[in-house]
Amino acid sequence: MASAFGYQACAQGYKVAYYNFQKLLMKTKIARKDGTIYKFFETTSKTNLLIIDDFGLSHLDQQQQMDLMEMIEDRHGKSSTIIASQLPVESWYDVLGEETLADAIMDRLVHTAYRIELRGENLRKNR
Repeated sequence: MASAFGYQACAQGYKVAYYNFQKLLMKTKIARKDGTIYKFFETTSKTNLLIIDDFGLSHLDQQQQMDLMEMIEDRHGKSSTIIASQLPVESWYDVLGEETLADAIMDRLVHTAYRIELRGENLRKNR
């Protein structure tokens, strides 16, 4: 569903970036090491729609928390972000880790969000 929203946004001329969450974290780690992290943050902040898929498959370390906070803060109130996860939102605090940062990230994500919760059989099982 997130990909369909991204496809539709592209069709309407918006800039869209799609990341698997683990690969996004790897990209920020590499960008930090090669000195391009600020450029990467600037690019993600200017993208009209950022789609983060498979959120919550692993817990975040402190640097990953800070990087996610930076991306969310830069986009807050300016651009759209879709986060797709198999975890219920209530479990996201456990993934995010440190309470203060988790509260700050969740505050920016949840309070202005439209939540779509899918129920029923996993359609991938039928393939």
